[in-house]
Amino acid sequence: MVFPANTFNYLLPEWLIAQAPAEPRDSSRLMVLSRAAGRWRHKTFRDLPALLRQGDLLVMNNTKVIPAKFTCRRDSGGRIEGLFLHAQDDGSWRVLLRNAGRCRCGEILRFHGDENQGLELLEDQGQGQWRAVPSPPGPAETILEALGATPLPPYIKRPDRQEDAKDRRRYQTVYAARLGAVAAPTAGLHFTPEIFAALEKKGVETAYVTLHVGLGTFAPVKSDDLSQHQMHAEYYELGESAARQITAARAVNRRILAVGTTSVRVMETVAADHGGRIVAQSGWTRLFLHPPAEFRATDALLTNFHLPGSTLLMLAAAFCDPGGAGGLDLLLRAYAEAVREEYRFFSYGDAMLIE
Repeated sequence: MVFPANTFNYLLPEWLIAQAPAEPRDSSRLMVLSRAAGRWRHKTFRDLPALLRQGDLLVMNNTKVIPAKFTCRRDSGGRIEGLFLHAQDDGSWRVLLRNAGRCRCGEILRFHGDENQGLELLEDQGQGQWRAVPSPPGPAETILEALGATPLPPYIKRPDRQEDAKDRRRYQTVYAARLGAVAAPTAGLHFTPEIFAALEKKGVETAYVTLHVGLGTFAPVKSDDLSQHQMHAEYYELGESAARQITAARAVNRRILAVGTTSVRVMETVAADHGGRIVAQSGWTRLFLHPPAEFRATDALLTNFHLPGSTLLMLAAAFCDPGGAGGLDLLLRAYAEAVREEYRFFSYGDAMLIE
């Protein structure tokens, strides 16, 4: 069955889009969706340890969000809004610039907050993306830590930068370790040290992979034919330790539960490259999972409620019926129930466990 892109839309009242996270983190709600039964239950995230099985393996994305959003001005006075995407091997930056249509190569933009720090434009790469270099030179992490802001999604409204200190802490998982993302792996935002302690007591194991979340996760699907949509490449790493843990769990039929769609994409990228086996590997992935995709390495998925028409929603729909055509209907019925029950949606919203 072929699914046109517009079949992944649903109606969502704007007031259900979470503008702030639940406090504390684990007080968020949790919908538990059974694929086999086609039913759901309403829980809270604090119930997660009780819902999992002894021996389950949680695979978590330990990427860390860079304060990648910045503002510059041209010498003419024009304001330029920017998003740092990643540093390249030669030390230059790849950035996304807004209102930069008149900018030229060789021009130096001045950072808001420090007129002495500039960004020299080297190459217009099209679609608002530029290659640039800091002037004077310096590590991206250092410059952005001082002058950048949390790259919140555009549907989260902030009237000014006053709340940025709070967002820098909260738009980050408690286990974030590998700096490089421009968006948080939001399924992990609900975890607390107390949750981890309860999981350990239950006999649930954790493994860590890395996928630096970039534009690929959020770029809109513009083609009605999903096979024509190309994801932006995102860097990932699955190390020796995680490969051993996942392989050992699979050998004795323990469940592999991916925390977030990014963890799914890391494991499924590696599995696709090695005939279903999980080995240590790193690189850039463009994997786009949509119905009727198969899943070789993932048994359960913990995720948030995603934007209509997004690649994240498409992955979740595929996971609701791997290799089949019924997942989208089940997921959209569950989403309709979440709307009726006034769940909070998107990055700062509530969670769903699909098993």
